[in-house]
Amino acid sequence: MASSSSSPIWKYDVFLSFRGEDTRKNIVSHLHKELVNRGIVTFKDDQRLEVGDSISEELTRAIQDSRIAVVILSQNYATSSWCLDELVMIMNLRLKKEMKVVPVFYGVDPSHVRHQTGSFTFDKYQGSEIANKVVKWREALSRIASIAGKDSAT
Repeated sequence: MASSSSSPIWKYDVFLSFRGEDTRKNIVSHLHKELVNRGIVTFKDDQRLEVGDSISEELTRAIQDSRIAVVILSQNYATSSWCLDELVMIMNLRLKKEMKVVPVFYGVDPSHVRHQTGSFTFDKYQGSEIANKVVKWREALSRIASIAGKDSAT
């Protein structure tokens, strides 16, 4: 994608945010292939984080260096603190008008994301030491669910 001389120069046109175990081998691989075939420079993280790992500096930089984030919200997306931390960063960049965000609701009801029901509840974190983070995760999920996106079962 071309950018004008007054616009920032992005390293990536698109950053894909997804929960690997739900989507890596289906929607993400197909979407990534289509974007690349169309000449769209796309970042897709292929690492698998261990429980407790935090977002790497490389991943943080990739998010900041991307023009658009496609966030694929799947059944287990909210079970990953890594995905949720990515989402907070992405939504903060959107708030500052530094990134466009496209949500894809893959096999989940957008209202479950908006209202944090179903697989998007955070009941297990009530009173925990990360309660502060949970507030940010909830806010980011509510904000992304309010964006018109693609609702896809397959």
